[in-house]
Amino acid sequence: MKAVWKSGAGFMALLLSGLLVLAGGLPARADDAAEARELVEKARMSLEGFETAKEMDAFRDLVKKAKGIFIAPQVLKGAFFVGASGGSGVFLARDPKTGTWAGPAFYTIGEASFGLQIGGTASELVLLAMSERGVAAFLSNSLKLGADVGVAIGPAGAGAAAATANLSADILSFARSKGLFGGVSVDGAVVAVRDSLNQAFYGKKVSPTDILAKHAVDNKAAAGLIAAVKKASGAR
Repeated sequence: MKAVWKSGAGFMALLLSGLLVLAGGLPARADDAAEARELVEKARMSLEGFETAKEMDAFRDLVKKAKGIFIAPQVLKGAFFVGASGGSGVFLARDPKTGTWAGPAFYTIGEASFGLQIGGTASELVLLAMSERGVAAFLSNSLKLGADVGVAIGPAGAGAAAATANLSADILSFARSKGLFGGVSVDGAVVAVRDSLNQAFYGKKVSPTDILAKHAVDNKAAAGLIAAVKKASGAR
C-alpha cells in the first residue's frame, strides 16, 4: 500500500510540475533562449504552411487585414486529463501608423477543452487579431478568449473567402491537425505571458507593451518570422 501511495504521489508531483510549466509558474530554465528561438522558427514554418495551403483563401484575405497575429506551432491534447490542451506561441502586432510589424512576444495558451473541429491530438493554431481591441488584449499579462475579448472560428475550405465580409469578431481562430485545415473553437482558452522566454529572447526583463507597442527591443533571430508575416499580410 505504501509503495502504491508513493507511486501515486510521484505521478501527481510530475503532473503538477507539467501544469506549472504550462502556466509559466516555474523558474526560467537555462535553455529558455534556445526554446524561444526554436519556437520562433517553428512559428514561421507554421505561418508559411497556412499561407500557402490551397484551402485557406479566406485566411490569406483576412491576414492582410489583421492588426495582430498569434501563432502556436503545437497545441497538444494531453493524456493526463480528458480534453486537457495547451501549448506555447508567439504574438506579433502591426503598428497602426506605419504598418510595420513588431514582436514576437511569447505566451502560453491552455484550456480544459479545445473544440478541435478537425480532430487530432496535436494542432497548429493561428489567431488573427482583427481589431485594436484584440491587440490590446494581448498586452495584458493574461486574457480569456471569449470573455476579455470576442473570438470566432475563422472560415476555411472551398468558398470560405466569400464569408469574410460579414466577420466582426476581435479575434478569428484557425487550425491545422494531421495535415487538415479548419476552424477551431478557442472560446474560454486562457492566454498568458511567458515572461521567462521574453526575457531570455531579448536579454532583459520586458513586457508585451515594451515589445509590441513601444518597440523597445528587437532580436535578429526574429527576422525570418517577421519577414513571413510581412509577406503574408502584404506589408512593405
